[in-house]
Amino acid sequence: MENLKLNETPVRTAKNFRINNIKLENIEFPEVIPSFENVTIIGDTSKIDINSYTDTNLVYGLSEELTEQVKREANQKIKLNINSDQNERAEVEIDFNFDNENSVLIDNIEIIANKNTKSTVIIKYTSNKENECYHNGIIKAKAEKNAELNIVLVNLMNTKSNNFLAIENDFEENAKINYTIVDFGGKHSITNYYSNLQGDNCDNQLNTIYLGKENQVFDLNYIGELRGKKSNIDIEVQGALKDTSKKHFKGTIDFKKGCKKATGNENEACMLLSDTAKSIALPMLLCSEEEVEGNHSSSAGKIGEKELFYIMSRGFELKEAMKLMVRARFNQILEKIENEELREEILQEIDKRLD
Repeated sequence: MENLKLNETPVRTAKNFRINNIKLENIEFPEVIPSFENVTIIGDTSKIDINSYTDTNLVYGLSEELTEQVKREANQKIKLNINSDQNERAEVEIDFNFDNENSVLIDNIEIIANKNTKSTVIIKYTSNKENECYHNGIIKAKAEKNAELNIVLVNLMNTKSNNFLAIENDFEENAKINYTIVDFGGKHSITNYYSNLQGDNCDNQLNTIYLGKENQVFDLNYIGELRGKKSNIDIEVQGALKDTSKKHFKGTIDFKKGCKKATGNENEACMLLSDTAKSIALPMLLCSEEEVEGNHSSSAGKIGEKELFYIMSRGFELKEAMKLMVRARFNQILEKIENEELREEILQEIDKRLD
């Protein structure tokens, strides 16, 4: 059993906020890392080179201990080198499915979108209901000049598992990386997200939904450092919590020297579906440059009684009315997922977890 201190904020805040990091007790690390065979890669591999060499050096990450575990013991190493024509979008999907024989995944994924390419990468984690699983992963993405990279991350693991994920992105001139993250699974689901927006006119869109139930704990630490002129980052996070679940959101937009006329926006909103669910948010703006524009906001509250009454007056029961309101909150982000089958799977999962 291990006691972990993870996901440090880049700048310390007052201790009474209790959000500078997250401390987890009695986390069981797997003593032996078995092979993980239940992985499927689907897509047009003629435009994407796949091999197993990956880089594990991170600016932030969750912790030195978890980063070293991936570096030493990864049982899945995947590198996607995207070489599609500018007029054609390359697509690939990587599915990791946890079961009784594949319950420990330590994955190291690197994605390189070469110049002038357009691509979509879907990475999905699912598990059966009974098995207690362990996931520790690193995803590194780089968009070269004029590249557009869309990444969809879907975590549908069960609520008995531990899910640790560190994400890091690098941007060259005029590069775009768009993330859509669906974070539903894990007794503990801890994510560190970092973008280095060093190219002029580069753009990062990050859209996340999370849904907690039972005693789940989510800790989201999102960091964007803007260095390029006219660079931009937009962070939109929508969530819902029921039962005794908890969420910590830490969003930092840092305007570094040299990023003149850069822009950054972040918004996080949490819908509380019970009196015992807890939400803490810390949006931060840091600045060492002039002629920049930054905005941040956060909110948390119960479903409005008037809205519930209106929906129920149309013949819906309370549980169904709550599902409709959560779906409506999430819909704007889910619409960004072009894969209709995947989008429908997520909607069905929302209904199951709200039952």
